[in-house]
Amino acid sequence: MRIGVPKEVKTHEYRVGLVPGSVREAVHHGHEVLVESGAGAGIGFDDRAYERAGARILADADAVFAAAEMIVKVKEPQPAEIARLRPGQLLFTYLHLAADRRQSDGLRHSGAVGIAYETVTDARGGLPLLAPMSEVAGRMSIQVGAHCLEKEQGGIGILLGGVPGVAAAKVVILGGGVAGTNAARVAMGMEAHVTVIDRSLPRLYELDMQFGSQLHTLFSTMESIEHEVLAADLVVGAVLVPGAAAPKLVSREMVRAMKPGSVLVDIAIDQGGCFATSRPTTHADPTYVEEGVIHYCVTNMPGAVARTSTFALNNATLPFVLALADKGWRQALADDPHLRAGLNIEGGRITHKAVAEALGLDYTPPERALAG
Repeated sequence: MRIGVPKEVKTHEYRVGLVPGSVREAVHHGHEVLVESGAGAGIGFDDRAYERAGARILADADAVFAAAEMIVKVKEPQPAEIARLRPGQLLFTYLHLAADRRQSDGLRHSGAVGIAYETVTDARGGLPLLAPMSEVAGRMSIQVGAHCLEKEQGGIGILLGGVPGVAAAKVVILGGGVAGTNAARVAMGMEAHVTVIDRSLPRLYELDMQFGSQLHTLFSTMESIEHEVLAADLVVGAVLVPGAAAPKLVSREMVRAMKPGSVLVDIAIDQGGCFATSRPTTHADPTYVEEGVIHYCVTNMPGAVARTSTFALNNATLPFVLALADKGWRQALADDPHLRAGLNIEGGRITHKAVAEALGLDYTPPERALAG
């Protein structure tokens, strides 16, 4: 199979779909890898590194999209990239379609086959291709949140861990999954007062057993969320409903009642965000103030640490890339129900139930798409 790796074009996005080591594996499997010139420059890999791994360097994205049977990316395709897709071409990347009607319509009209990293599952019910970036985003959320709390950034002027004799900041994390757990680890490491709110009692039990008295856990109700958010200095939104739009757990009225200069970091912004006042931002202009509260809602947070993020993502995606290339997408999905869960769009049809429901569109089971 001819595998194409274009350069990412989203603002301040430096990650790349395949690193040279992954290219070498694909070439070893008998595939041809076409890499856009400069695709890996943002993480320290020049064209020669890809050539040594066996890739063929093409001058621009037009050439890569035109020649490749499968496109491997990181972020959702931008309008110019969607325009390059053709019927039957395979796109393997993060899509986050539930919160993006424009992209969904573009992909439907393209006729391409879209397999989304974020809905591929595993035998334990996890999301193995979302987990690495959730780990990064969770850890980063505390780092950026602490920075936003500084006075010159518009924050209330609180040191997250406090100092002897001065109280530490209160950090509230909505969601105890991969992102929320990693946020909690970093916040506790900085000696903040940390509370995790989740609706799963078994998950809260696991967190309590893992972190003990360092971490406070609460069952998620409207009352517990409101009580904790209004007292918080930093709130991290880390809720996820696989494939679906994120639930709005914090209303505008609650944001208005928070302390002026407090901070909201919305990790769930790719899926629409879990704060009513959230709107997507970029690394070029990451924050804004709404109702006196600083909002950090960057849609590609892990792009700020692009090298770490790319290697972590490739570790997870490479087996699936090879399966798709070795077998073709129909056979690979027929053989693996977990990879089949990643099929979001095919031939203009939405093939993931949660995505279809979020967009108000008809749903086609992936098994029907596989049958042609």
